[in-house]
Amino acid sequence: MHSRLHSVARHVAVGVIAGSALLAAGCSSSKSAPAASGTASTSTSSSASPSAAAFPATVTAKNGAVKLAAQPKKIVSLSPSATEDLFAIGADSQVVAVDDQSNYPASAPKTALSGFKPDAEAIAKYNPDLVVVAADTSNIVEQLGKLNVPVLWFDAPNSLDDAYGQITALGAATGHADKAATEVAAMKQKITSAIAATKKPATPLKYYYEVGTPGNYSATSKTFIGSVFAQLGLANVADAADKTGGGYPQLSDEYLVTAAPDLVFLADTKCCQQTSAAVAARPGWSAVPAVKNAAKGTIVGLDDDIASRWGPRLADLVQQVSDAVNKAQG
Repeated sequence: MHSRLHSVARHVAVGVIAGSALLAAGCSSSKSAPAASGTASTSTSSSASPSAAAFPATVTAKNGAVKLAAQPKKIVSLSPSATEDLFAIGADSQVVAVDDQSNYPASAPKTALSGFKPDAEAIAKYNPDLVVVAADTSNIVEQLGKLNVPVLWFDAPNSLDDAYGQITALGAATGHADKAATEVAAMKQKITSAIAATKKPATPLKYYYEVGTPGNYSATSKTFIGSVFAQLGLANVADAADKTGGGYPQLSDEYLVTAAPDLVFLADTKCCQQTSAAVAARPGWSAVPAVKNAAKGTIVGLDDDIASRWGPRLADLVQQVSDAVNKAQG
C-alpha cells in the first residue's frame, strides 16, 4: 500500500479531508456521516472579562453536547484542520500540544502524539482541559472522558457550512467567538467571490482529482472536497466509478483515458512527487485532454495539506482551482 494512502488516512481522517475506514485503499472518507457543524450556548456574568464571560459554555460536536466550565487554558489538538482553526481564531496561546501531522502553522507545538492512533495516557501528560479530535479511533473520546477531560470531536465536514460551523464552535469553546466570526466571514467572502468569478460553460469541464498514486485513487462529489469543486461548475469523472459509494474509488488508466478529463488536480505532489510531467509520461495518457492542453495549466499541482484540510486555507485552494478553470478556458 502506498504511503500516500496512509497519509490520506491521517490527513483526511485526522484532519485531511475523518471518519470511517474507506475501501481497500485504507483511506478515510472526507464525507462522514453525519458530521456536526458545531453549535454553542453560553451563560455569562457581567462582572467577568469578555473571554471569561462566555463561560460556562456548552458546545455541540459529533460526540454530543460538551460542557466547558471555564475557558480552556491547555488545549491539545489531534486534528491538523482544528490546529489551523485554533491558531486562526487567536487561541494559539492556549494550545499546548498538537499531533504529529499538524505541520501548520510552523509555530504550532508539534509533538509525537498521534491523531490516527491516539493514546489517552500520552495525551493526559499535557494536563489538558480540552482536547480536539477528528476521529474517535481507539475510543479516545470515552477514554479521555474517564479522565474528566472534555473532548470535542469534529470529523470531516459534509459542506462548507459545516466547515464554517466547526470554526464557530471552536471560537465558542475557547473564548474567541468574535475572532472566529471574523475568520468565517473572511473565508465566506473569499470563497464566494472565487466561485462567482469562475467561468461555467454550458457543458461542464470534466476533472480528475488525484489523492494517491500509484493506483489512481480519487475523490468523488460525495466527499467534502468534491462538493466544493462541484460549486465551481465542474463534473467529476470519478463519480461514475464509485460503485460502493465510499467516495474514494480507484480508477484504472484505461478508465481515465476514456473519461477524458479536461483538468487534472494533483493532491499528491508532496507525498508522491507527482507533477505535470509525471502525469504526461503515464502510459496512454497522451490522449487525455488535460495532458494535450497542459501548456494552458490544465494539470494543476496542489499543496497536499491544504487540499486535504478544511480550515481557513481552504479559501486559497478554491481560488487556485478557480484560476485554473478560467485559464483552461482561455
